[in-house]
Amino acid sequence: MNTSPTDNLGKNHIDSTADDAYQKKHRPSSSFQSRDEYLSHELQIMSPKRWRPNLPFKDYRFEWEDTIPAMAATIGKVVMVGAIAATFAGPLGLGDTFVLENVRYELIIVAFFIVLFSGFILPTANLAGTHGPLIPLIPLVVAAGGHPMAFGLLIGIFGFLLAISKGGSLLANLTSKGVCGGLLLYLGFIGTTSQVKKLFAWADGIGMSHISFVVIACTIVLYALLEHWKKRWLAVPLSCLLGGGLAFAMGAPFEFHTTPGFPNINPMYWWGENTGWMLGLPTAESFIVVLPFAVLAVAMWSPDFLGHQVFQKISYPPRSEKVQMNIDDTMISASARQTVGSILGGANFASSWGTYIVPAAIAKRPIPAGALLTALFCVIAGLWGYPMDLAIWEPVLCVALIVGVFIPLLEAGMEMTREGKTTQSAAIVVFASSLVNPAFGWSLTMLLDNLGLIGCKARSAELSRTSRWIIPGAMFLILTTVMALVGLLPGIPAILENFR
Repeated sequence: MNTSPTDNLGKNHIDSTADDAYQKKHRPSSSFQSRDEYLSHELQIMSPKRWRPNLPFKDYRFEWEDTIPAMAATIGKVVMVGAIAATFAGPLGLGDTFVLENVRYELIIVAFFIVLFSGFILPTANLAGTHGPLIPLIPLVVAAGGHPMAFGLLIGIFGFLLAISKGGSLLANLTSKGVCGGLLLYLGFIGTTSQVKKLFAWADGIGMSHISFVVIACTIVLYALLEHWKKRWLAVPLSCLLGGGLAFAMGAPFEFHTTPGFPNINPMYWWGENTGWMLGLPTAESFIVVLPFAVLAVAMWSPDFLGHQVFQKISYPPRSEKVQMNIDDTMISASARQTVGSILGGANFASSWGTYIVPAAIAKRPIPAGALLTALFCVIAGLWGYPMDLAIWEPVLCVALIVGVFIPLLEAGMEMTREGKTTQSAAIVVFASSLVNPAFGWSLTMLLDNLGLIGCKARSAELSRTSRWIIPGAMFLILTTVMALVGLLPGIPAILENFR
């Protein structure tokens, strides 16, 4: 069919109108009765464009609230990547120098992908962070002879397949409020208690146990006051300042020792036989060894991504669906970042960036503006060095994760289980997750809930046969089989001898 000049003119006019929609609808904050109304309006008028340029000040604006999730995200990134690198470094006989240099390297790598995807061409893709639930599995990977590059490449490949098939969003739609709420409750509770224990262990180690009690007690009071004043989005910076300030004032030792520097960015250095990882390049056998773990890692993405998306839905105002996190786009971003990062020599294993998206949702900010600030903060931390010391100091780190991530997850879980027949499903998720892990708890409860054995019977009756039991059953079977193969089912030895 021929297209007339008039048709082209009309199409160009529509595109131009769509591109200028945000600028035309934007109003200065002074025209609103409250800051909250202004931020809600900003979320409602944005029109993110997929696979097209989204430019600052044209398609979105920077607000000072964006610095809060950026700060929390940087702290979380330093800690999580450091944990993965250290978990690999121990069994491989690599020193602290390797861990420090790889963390710096990863901060530079992730900054590039943040700008490219979340800040530019996929503004509804959450930042590609670190796969925290995978950390306990890394010693098993190393013990089985797994190669980090092979592991990362397979995660990237499987992630792309899941994203292209839109499997992530499909599984999210099959997860009821009760299942999701229970998952958030479990993650929030486990995370909170683990950070409290970590802070007390640190205080015991320096012979000042009273410091941890004072810091946590004061943080609780501060969080309650911020909630009362409707300034909860300030919890991360103020709690970090309070926790670090109190601990230092009470005599806790702290010093800066990471000096400014720039990491080696040559992939051949990182994958050399006598440099970097000291492992050389992976072989075909390396990919076979890590295959079950890669399947499990990507399967664990769905509940992780779903929890982050749901938190946005709870925190954002009505008519802001266009700026909410897109699960499939986030999987594409995480897969691309994972594939390239592994080839370059990084230690990170990607997932949705929880320490960014949760504080951003609380602050009622869209993804892209805070994403660019996160990229900037990561580069500064990596090159300057000194902020890395402060980010991993326990009085700062623990309270930041508690008030910025885990307490909000608890609140969101409770919010989702207030109405309807959701408490049964939520309780089963917590029960099953305690037995094995959150991926097992989510897949089992999703199957039971969709079958109508627990939860809302009316919802189950409305589902098709495929949605009711075929897809949930296949997911549970795949996850359970992989866990059985590598020895993750408590009390049951690994089926594969290499993983025993």
